[in-house]
This record gives sequence, C-alpha cells and structure tokens, in this order.
Amino acid sequence: MGSGLLIFTLFHVALSLVAFIAGIVVVRGLLQNREAGGWTTAFLVTAVATNVTGFGFPFVKLLPSHIVGIIALVVLAVTILARYAFARAGFWRWVYAGGLVLSLFFDTFVLVAQAFGKIPALNLLAPTGSEPPFAIAEAVTLVVFAVIGFLAVRRASA
Repeated sequence: MGSGLLIFTLFHVALSLVAFIAGIVVVRGLLQNREAGGWTTAFLVTAVATNVTGFGFPFVKLLPSHIVGIIALVVLAVTILARYAFARAGFWRWVYAGGLVLSLFFDTFVLVAQAFGKIPALNLLAPTGSEPPFAIAEAVTLVVFAVIGFLAVRRASA
C-alpha cells in the first residue's frame, strides 16, 4: 500500500470512528429524549464523509460495500432534510429518529465486517465472512439496532 493510500485509509478510518462514537452519543440522547447538540452535527458530517470517502478506494466493480454506502448516503440525506429543512415537524420527527439509528447501524455493520476482516482472532473464526460467527455477529447487530430503532421512533412519535 502506497503512502498516499495509507494516509487516505487512516483518514477514512478516523472519520468512521468519530461517526461511530458521535452516533452512539446521539442515539443515546434520542432514547433519553435529550438533544445531543454538537454531537448530532459531528455525527451527520462524519457519517456523510466516511461514506463518501469509502468510494475513494481503488475498485474495478461495484461491491456490496458500495451498495451499503449508496443506501447510507440516501438515508443520511433524508435524515439531514428531516432535521434541517423540516425541523423534525410531524412525520419528519420519526423519520429523523429512524434515520439516525439506521445510519449508526450502517456504520456499526461495516465496523463489525471490518473487525472480522482485520482482527486476526476474529478473522480466524470467519476468514471469508460467510461463516456462522460472522453471520451471528451481524444478526445480533441487526436485532440490537432493530430494537433501538423501534424505541427511538416510538419515543419520537409520542
């Protein structure tokens, strides 16, 4: 890996980690019916940036990660509209809550996949990403975020 690609990769990973941490703070605030302030802006900006920079890596064909990135960017665009253009009024309140949780889910889903690809102990358990430990980890992630999403949307609708 050339030094330019290494720097780009480190930048992308840093954005992803900031988005992940900020997202946890924001979603926790949603569940507690509290505004997360600057954390929300930090999450939205870094989540968009990490998804956009994901397309900056060399590739020859469209990969599943690109599809996830496209979907995540659409969800983020709608979430940003719900917050800033529609001020979370009416229907947009639950769209905003669901969009935040779904955006954090995408970041977490990729984090789990990357952990299995890059952490040797996890990679031994699922070297191709199609083994049961990987599927179980992603299924648990999905179930946890489904519950969080349900609670966040329910609180936003109340």
